[in-house]
Amino acid sequence: MLPAYIPSPVAAVFGGGKPIDGGKTLGDGRRILGDGKTYRGLLSGIFFGMVVGLLQMYYLSMNSMLFSVELPSFAGNGVNATVVIFALAFGSLFGDMFMSFFKRRLGLKRGAPLPVVDQLDFVFGAWLLTYIIAPGWFTANFTASIIIVLLVLTPVLHLSTNIIGYFIGVKNEPW
Repeated sequence: MLPAYIPSPVAAVFGGGKPIDGGKTLGDGRRILGDGKTYRGLLSGIFFGMVVGLLQMYYLSMNSMLFSVELPSFAGNGVNATVVIFALAFGSLFGDMFMSFFKRRLGLKRGAPLPVVDQLDFVFGAWLLTYIIAPGWFTANFTASIIIVLLVLTPVLHLSTNIIGYFIGVKNEPW
């Protein structure tokens, strides 16, 4: 999941610049995505998600165990590892953008909390795109127990990293 976990915080740190929605609004008068979703954030998030995934692949080439746990490969079931890594990285940012779109429709401003959704939107985006692109790999690696652990662990990690981001000045809110 690291290629899916890394893009959002990286996008927050390296983002800024031209917004993906170009400042456009829909018929409801609300922005499509908002100023927080930028091309620079998207590209830097995907890039660093890919780098982390490739570093994981390099580590796996030398050692398939970490803390006595066998690590899964990104390759297998007839799929290329870089395709899976890209799907996880891009899918996580797509999930975040998708929920930003709906938050704008609900009238929520940038940074307004939407509990549970804010903590898991990127996970569902990563899983959905990865499942679409590599269904065999996804089902082989994301068992029910892994999914449950990630659904419990991710909100804790998300809140922790957001609090850190808030204190170092890259986030306006600690959630």
